[in-house]
Formats: sequence, structure tokens, C-alpha cells
Amino acid sequence: MAAKRMPRRAVLAAAGLAAPFLPRMARAAGVKWRIGHNAPVDFPTHLRLVEAADTIASRSDGQMTVEIHPNSELGGPLGLLAQVRSGTIDAVPLTGQVLTKDLPIAALPMVGFAFTGPDQLWPVLDGDIGGYIRAQMKELLGLVAMERCWDFGFHQVTTSGKVIQSPADMAGLRLRTPPEPDYITLFQALKALPVTMPISALEPALRANAIDGQESILPLIDADGLFRVQSVCSLTNHVWDGEWICVSGKSWAKLPAKLQDIVAAAMNESGLHQRQDMADANGKIHQDLESAGMKFNAVDTQGFRSELRKSGYYTAWRKRIGDDGWDMLERHTGQLAPP
Repeated sequence: MAAKRMPRRAVLAAAGLAAPFLPRMARAAGVKWRIGHNAPVDFPTHLRLVEAADTIASRSDGQMTVEIHPNSELGGPLGLLAQVRSGTIDAVPLTGQVLTKDLPIAALPMVGFAFTGPDQLWPVLDGDIGGYIRAQMKELLGLVAMERCWDFGFHQVTTSGKVIQSPADMAGLRLRTPPEPDYITLFQALKALPVTMPISALEPALRANAIDGQESILPLIDADGLFRVQSVCSLTNHVWDGEWICVSGKSWAKLPAKLQDIVAAAMNESGLHQRQDMADANGKIHQDLESAGMKFNAVDTQGFRSELRKSGYYTAWRKRIGDDGWDMLERHTGQLAPP
């Protein structure tokens, strides 16, 4: 029996959040901030930012209010990065993929097959590696990042029938990937044939057998109805990305210490809530996709690591990240690059 498809703009409503709400606005706020982001209003990113704004207004007794602008109202990712660095907007959530254009270390959590799942990832980002990335953001970009990184999700591979369990199963696979080089080079190193195309062209290409499969996060697999043309989901967890709540250094410096504490606490608390929203949504979507007939399987993570090591993939990443960041990563993941 087919599962009921979740509407695109409500794909993460499985997290159980209520309809969007607005922060309580004081009659005469002393500090007013603007935060821009790219997510729809019914995604956990937006809902939890509104929650944080409401918390800030309440705990500051109306001394500070925060306006949340969703749906790219203030610009796309690169435009938001430029604006928050200049101080024309006060804060934005930015992915490692966006930040890495100016700060290579920000992409460290995106190293292929570095992390097996959330249980391994979160202690690392909440610990020394997260602290290192945030320190580099402040020093090199002038941004103050909140301690809790928000979740965007691990990527999985779907196919029309082929089960991906080991690197050998990737050879020659025509796989739709995002256009960013980090995805393309990963699958090239695994001898797959990455193909970039807009999301709108994906389902027709799969129906026509122009490609064999695709990679993305579970919510997008569900939202785009890919269970209609893809029967297997291999839980590779091959790449992860998330969003750091990045505050303009100029805006941060203007805040009294008490308000800085209130903002940081509110953003970090809502960040933990957003992570749970994503975990709940992924669990629900997994069940829905299985009900629709999609089969799930685990993969041989160590086998993929071995292949990437032999191909020189990890050596190239170590050069890009630098020895200090790479050594820190391997203390958590075990050896990735050749000695």
C-alpha cells in the first residue's frame, strides 16, 4: 500500500510542530535584530528560529526583539553571507557548504564517510572540532557562531533496484548529485558517474532510465516523490551538512553581556530542539517510505573508507583542511588518510 506523500512545503511537519508563530513584540524594544534564511515557513529551521526569537523577547523583558525573514526574502545563501559579514543583517544560518567558499575548515564535517551517524557526529561538533570551526569563523570571517550547529541531514543513495552495500556497487552508477564539487569528487573517487541536474528534472530522468539513481537527504526523497521511481535506499550516510547560526561580529559587539547570554542560550536551546525535530521527521519518513514499498539497507562503511583512501580522496581533503584540523578529525573517526 502506498504511503501518503508529504507535501513539499510540509515535508518536515512530521516533527510535530505547530503552525508558525510570531515572537512577542515589546512596545518599545531597545534592540531590534533581523535574521534571514532560505527555508520555508513550515520547516523546523524557521519554526525554531521563531521560537528562539520569542524566547529572547521574553527573557529580555522586551529589551530585544528579533524579526525572522524566511524563504530567501533577504537573499540567497551567498548574499546572506555577504550581508551578515558586513553587518547589514544581524544573523543567518549558514551551511558548511556555503561557508567553505571563504573558510575551508567549515567543510570538515562533509568529508565523505567520516561519520557513521548522528550519535558520532554531535559530540564532535559540540566539542573540540565545533569549537575549532567557530574560532576560525570569528578570526577569519568576523562571525560569532552559536555553539549548537543545526541539522540539515545525512545524505543517502537511492536506486531503481540495485542495492549499494560496498564500493564495487558504485562502479559505473549514473548518479544525480548536487552541482557542488564536494559531491562530484566523492562519487568520482568511488568510480560512479555523477550527473548534475535540477531537482525538477530528476524524476523524469529516473523514469526514462537516463540515470540509475540519486543522492539526497530522506526528506527530499519523500518530498519529491522518488519512491515512485526508486525502490532501494542504501543508508550510506556518506555526507552530512548542517547550519551554524552565524551572528555579525558588529551586531554582537553592540550587545550588552546580558543580552549576549540571552541570545546564545535561546539559539542553542532551539538548535537542540531543531535537531530532535529532524530526527523525528527522518524516523517518520523512513516508515512512510517503507510503507510505500522502498527497501532500506546498511552499507560497509569501512570498505568505502578503504576505497577513498586508495583513490587519494582523503589525502586531497587533508591538504585542503590542513594538518591541525585533519588530525583533530582523525582522533574521532580513526585513520582516514594514509599515514
